[in-house]
Amino acid sequence: MDSLEALCAEVIECRRCPRLVEWRERVAREKRASFADWDYWGRPLPGFGDAAARIVVVGLAPAAHGGNRTGRIFTGDRSGDWLFRALHHAGLANQPTSDHRDDGLALRDTYVTAAVRCAPPDNKPAPAERDNCAPYLEREIALLRRARVYVALGAFAAGNLARHFALRPRPRFGHGVEVPLPGGRTLLGSYHPSQRNTFTGLLTEDMFDTVFRRARELAG
Repeated sequence: MDSLEALCAEVIECRRCPRLVEWRERVAREKRASFADWDYWGRPLPGFGDAAARIVVVGLAPAAHGGNRTGRIFTGDRSGDWLFRALHHAGLANQPTSDHRDDGLALRDTYVTAAVRCAPPDNKPAPAERDNCAPYLEREIALLRRARVYVALGAFAAGNLARHFALRPRPRFGHGVEVPLPGGRTLLGSYHPSQRNTFTGLLTEDMFDTVFRRARELAG
């Protein structure tokens, strides 16, 4: 039978997208000067969190010097700082920071993943690369049987979830927008905690915290 453990192992070994394989491995070799002493992960990233989660958080893709360096999704970059701080505020994480794979972070009732599993150049995966990764997200959704709420961080993640659930017409993406899904589940939109959004004030900490408080309410 399929399992999250089997899926994680398969994701880590994936080499379906030549452009992404070349980029993630080149970044891992060349590194950023401030992380010169790190042994970069340089591989695709599986999801992370509670296998019995009722809340599933879906992002775009790993950051080149974040998850691609640390080996855990949303770990080691500013977006991750925002995400895990908000999850901690909502009582969904045991600590507000996520620095490396062995830092003791544990999620409660929450699973974090991404639509694309390799760091893409300029954070822009190609449509074919998105489609190559889609089966991984589909299997995660099937395996996370208790999930009631899917928090989409950004329009890219929301679009992938809309495709998965065959939503027609495609729902409008917006921060805090709730879309009913089959089986009494909910798609909940949030602006992505990218530096562009947080530095400009498009997304504030209060706005982000509100999303995860609402996710907890919807999860029941």
